[in-house]
Formats: sequence, C-alpha cells, structure tokens
Amino acid sequence: MADRIPPRQPAPATADQADENWAKALSIQFEQMLKIKRLNELSERTRPRSRASSPAPVDMSSTSSPSHAPSAIRRKPVPGSHRPVRPPPSAAASSPTPPPPSYSSLRHLPLVPTPPQDPASLKFRHLLISHSLTPLKYENPGLLDEALSLIPLDRIYGEAEEESQVLQAEAESMGDGRRAEWGYQDCVIRALLRWFKRSFFTWVNSPPCPICFSPTDPRDMTPPTPDEMARGAARVELYQCTAPECAAYERFPRYSDVWALLQTRRGRCGEWANCFSMLCRAVGGRVRWLWNSEDHAWTEVYSEQQKRWIHVDACEEAWDSPCLYTQGWGKKMAYCVAFSIDGATDVTRRYVRNHARHGLDRTKAPEEVLIWITDEIRRMRRENMPKDERRRLVIEDQREEQELRGYVARAIAAEVTNLLPGVGMPSPSDAEKLQGRQSGSSEWVQARGEGGADTSSSARREGEGH
Repeated sequence: MADRIPPRQPAPATADQADENWAKALSIQFEQMLKIKRLNELSERTRPRSRASSPAPVDMSSTSSPSHAPSAIRRKPVPGSHRPVRPPPSAAASSPTPPPPSYSSLRHLPLVPTPPQDPASLKFRHLLISHSLTPLKYENPGLLDEALSLIPLDRIYGEAEEESQVLQAEAESMGDGRRAEWGYQDCVIRALLRWFKRSFFTWVNSPPCPICFSPTDPRDMTPPTPDEMARGAARVELYQCTAPECAAYERFPRYSDVWALLQTRRGRCGEWANCFSMLCRAVGGRVRWLWNSEDHAWTEVYSEQQKRWIHVDACEEAWDSPCLYTQGWGKKMAYCVAFSIDGATDVTRRYVRNHARHGLDRTKAPEEVLIWITDEIRRMRRENMPKDERRRLVIEDQREEQELRGYVARAIAAEVTNLLPGVGMPSPSDAEKLQGRQSGSSEWVQARGEGGADTSSSARREGEGH
C-alpha cells in the first residue's frame, strides 16, 4: 500500500469557470424572476375573467316551484338534475362580457411567414432578391482563377500554417484536451485579411487629380458611360482638382463588378466587402456578403472549427467583432441580412444585441414578410441541391437560430442584472474595448456618426492616405 497513488487534487477554478458559474447563477435568478412575472400576469389576466364569466349561483329549490320560476324558464325540472338554469335574455345582456386577451399574451406567438402585398413590402423583396445575386458572381471559374493569380499564396499559406501551429500549441499547453481556438482555414482567412488591408486594396475619400496628382473636391454625380455600366457602375462621382492652374475633372465610378475591382483595387466599404468576399471564396472559404440598411457592408466566413459564421470587416481589419458597429462606432442599425450561395439570413441579432439601445425601427416590411422573403431566397438557392446537402443546411440554420436567440437572452439577462441590487456585469477586457471607425477621413466618419465615444482616435486615422 506504500505505493498507492494519492488522490488527484481538484484543479483551481479558472477565469472561464468563474464566468460560467456567474452566468449559471444569473440564469437561475433570471428564471425565478421570469416565473414570478408570468404567475402575476396569469393571475391578473384570469381574475377579472372569472368574475365576469362565472354565472351566479342558482337556488334549485326555487325552480322546483312553478309559481316562483320566471316565465321564460317555467319548465318542470328533471328529478336529480343539477344543471344550472339558463338566465333570461335580459339578464344575459346585462352581465359584463369578458375582456379580450391582452397584447402581452399574444406578442410571443410565432410569426407565420406571409407573402408581401403592399408596395413597400414588394419593393423590399425586390431589393433583397437583387442583393442575393451578389454571391453567385463569386462562383465564376474564370474570376476565381484571376483572383488566385493575384494572391501571394505562398505568403498566405505560410502565415496561416505558422499561426495555426501556435494556436495548437497554446491549446495543448492547457492540458485539458481543448481544441485550438481557430483552425487552419480560419488562419488562412486571417492572413488574407491582413494582406488585403495592408497591401492590396486602397481606401478612397476623394481620388487624386489624374494630371497633377493634387487633391480634389467633390462636385456632383454624373451618368456612367456604357463601359462603366458594363462593369457594374450604377453611379459615378465627379471630382475637380483643387489646383487653380489645373482644375481638371476626375471620375470615380462605384463599380460592383468584382473583375473591375481586381483591376482598380480601390473604393469604399462596398467595394472592399465585395472584393474581399470574392478572394475568401477563391481560397476555399464559405462566404457571406452582408448588406446593412444603414449604408455599410462586410463579410462573414464559416468556421468549421467553431461551427459558426464569423464576422470579418476588411475595411477595419476586424475579425470576429460583431459588436464593433454598435458599441465601437456608436451606430444604430435596423437590418443586417447575409447572402450566400445557400440563401439569405436575417442576422441583425448578431450585430444589434440590445435593440432598445442600438436598434432602429424596422419599417421596410412586417417581420412575417421578411421571414417569407428570406425563405423564398433559400428555396430558390437550394431547390436543386441533393437531399443530404439540404438537410445539412437545415441543421446549420437551426444551430445559427439558437445562437442568435442566445444573444437576445444574454442581452435581457444583462438588463435584468442592472436591476438587481449588488450584482453587476463583469468589466470588459481590453479585447472587448472597441474603437470608433478607423477607415475613412475624420470628417467623413463624423458626418456619418460612426466616430464612437473615443473621438481622440480620429487624429490617428489612416483615411487620408489609405
């Protein structure tokens, strides 16, 4: 017995375990408060209804005598029957009617998808269906070959391999069998993001003069030429050189064709998101192109390591920071819709965690109409897929829906926590402290209201030169 192995001592609680215990205790408190609230609502809802709908007690002995019974119900009662006597019509009319169910009892019913009928909903449907065509362009084989010819694959794959090994070593050093935070394909996209932001694409506030390279000032919009229209430029901005001796004009077409963007390599958030999404698809990633109703666009890529969609913003070189826009930029948003070759998904809840603080009214169409439109786009994209592929996507959609509901639940829990005395949310880490917008000139950012709370960062922005 001398060589008996001593019992293993329990490992000290880590920060993650402390956060998990705190979240579990908070969930229990929230469930208890929610149960009490529901019981109070049910008691308030049923109390007046029971008084109004319960008939008054009837003395059966009085009905047994025909002389005392009302003329409308003067019938001989059946012996042994305990059925209450129906009151006369005048008494029924005078009794109060039960109130209709309150809105609070109906607002949590599931929404039924409804096809658009009114002009605003039909217009919104046309807009979303037109946006759903954008990711289909990324499947062009010639375009994929052109994109791969421009990417320094040796550099990208080398950086990805190095980062993947570092993450794997960090996970193994923990000794608890955990997986690495990001897989190899995730590291490929991260390396591509750094190269795209720092070496490939250029931000344009106002294009330089093509003759003397002096700064230019915006003048007006001008119609696109046939060649510009053929490359997807629906509008063209016109600029004039500020040098008096030059005063030349410069056109800035807002191309939506990825082939043209691979040649020009410049633009603003729309061009950045469009071109970067295409390059992510070229290196084998599953890609979503994100449309935002408040004039922004970005990318999502699917992580097989974490089994979820990851937010990527090439303009900001941001990775997995979905709260960047609301908590960093101070931006309020109404719609965030993701489009891929598999369909469309309303992912607003991923980016607007607290709708009361950071959300805008969703007035383009009723919610049940939006569900119908996204379901319609999914049907169009998946109707020719094999059954196994469709089943896999349905499971993936259900997993994402649970994720989005979790964001809403945590936001509610945070609000409830603020109401509890002596309980507060943990202080955010340095990684969670988000800044205002970094791309674009300070004047342009402030005009859009995306500077965030930290206005001192505007002096460090790179927008004038990139």
